[in-house]
Amino acid sequence: MQDQGRSTRKRTGGRLKNVRNRRKDELGRLPTETEVGEPRFRTVDVRGNGTKTRALATNVASVNKGDETVPADIEDVVENDANPNYIRRNIITKGAVIETSEGRARVRSRPGQTGQVNAVLLEE
Repeated sequence: MQDQGRSTRKRTGGRLKNVRNRRKDELGRLPTETEVGEPRFRTVDVRGNGTKTRALATNVASVNKGDETVPADIEDVVENDANPNYIRRNIITKGAVIETSEGRARVRSRPGQTGQVNAVLLEE
């Protein structure tokens, strides 16, 4: 979420003056909308001494089948509660239901934050 800043007006309609400028740590970034496709990643610096690997696109998921985890190919996004348009655009977010080579699975990781798709097979 990008920083919109404080309102320039009071409740009464009067103007508010800036006390200080924006700080670097108050800025946000646009969401990383991970698509289904040829894997593409971007590394971004975060506050402190860390980094995040963002998945811009991926077609591989680690699917949990009971007590074992197997790699599977992502074929399609079936359901996404975050945004109905994400289904049409094949965008993967946490909680999305994806069609894989192993069957339907729900995404449990945050691909835009961690760079990987971890999913749990759905019982049908």
